[in-house]
Amino acid sequence: MPTLPWVKPNPARPDTSAFVMASRLEVRSLKHVPRFFLKSLSAWGQVRKAPGALGASLEAQLFKGVFFTLSAWESKDALYTYARTNPHKDVVRDVRSTMRGSTFTFWEVPVDQLPIDWNDAKRRIDEQARVDATNGGRAAH
Repeated sequence: MPTLPWVKPNPARPDTSAFVMASRLEVRSLKHVPRFFLKSLSAWGQVRKAPGALGASLEAQLFKGVFFTLSAWESKDALYTYARTNPHKDVVRDVRSTMRGSTFTFWEVPVDQLPIDWNDAKRRIDEQARVDATNGGRAAH
């Protein structure tokens, strides 16, 4: 279960808040794991240079076909700019057909609480997945 440790691409301004995003991504079949993992590494390289990125980590449960992402940003706009920029934009398009499901959750924390604890992030992902299931699979964020 490789976990890429928390990296800090940019320094956080003191006494500000970070916009945090955590996700759980699952591929349809274990045969898709190598390709998905390689694609995720290109997005990982991008986040390490992304303007507004305050921190990020990735956990890959390769034998389950499950990937978790965790990142903190200066703002929601910084996160969405990253998401709309290549290679991330193309990675999402390229792996969409291999995905079984995904859950995304967002929250804010004071920057002095970075890095985010994986246990807290996974608890929030589980809570969001329950909300999404209650809403018929439509995300409530």
